[in-house]
Amino acid sequence: MTFDFAASEAVGVGWLDTAGPLLVWVIVLSFVFVECALIIGLFLPGDSLLFAAGVVLASHGADASAWLLSVAALVVAVVGNQVGYYIGQQTGVRFIARRGGKVLNRRNLDRAREFLDRKGFLAIVAARWIPWVRTLAPLIAGAARMNPRRFVLATALGGVFWVPTLVLLGYYGAGLLDTIPWVKTVLVWLSVAFFVFGTGYGVFRYRQEMRRPVEDEPDQEYPAAA
Repeated sequence: MTFDFAASEAVGVGWLDTAGPLLVWVIVLSFVFVECALIIGLFLPGDSLLFAAGVVLASHGADASAWLLSVAALVVAVVGNQVGYYIGQQTGVRFIARRGGKVLNRRNLDRAREFLDRKGFLAIVAARWIPWVRTLAPLIAGAARMNPRRFVLATALGGVFWVPTLVLLGYYGAGLLDTIPWVKTVLVWLSVAFFVFGTGYGVFRYRQEMRRPVEDEPDQEYPAAA
């Protein structure tokens, strides 16, 4: 008795034929914007989502879609950071820290600020690869009145190294497994499962944090950033 790998692959990822690349686009662009612009983004699995998007698109053989999604997500990431910068510029960071918060606490806020103080321009570039700093950096940069043009340049440069790298790594990495259909199927399912459970857990953690009272310590002044 022989095992039909083609049939196995159809059972494993055939449902993606009805979902299609469009659904991947909607999910990725929405999540990238939220992660780069809003505090809830601290708890979302952004890195794994970009990689998973590449893996799912590989099951369609959608080369053009993978490259176009990389460009679109890069633009959305930059726009999202600009929104975060504007929010920080208008409101500061006084509403972020929570008393007894596990993630949204004064210590993490100060660590992110110190990181930006030490590295400046390069910190915004590198922040793309540091999940919790990725969301806090635009807010802090805005509160510190970092030069807007330098901020745009830094966040765009960081996005170039972040978004396409992960999407295309997932796409071409999964594509290398075309000769081993069942491994590719497992990889797709693991990527989707990690995204679904990671998002659910992230939303749960966010709600837990937001239930805590705002830190009553006076919001410190942020010196003007370069």
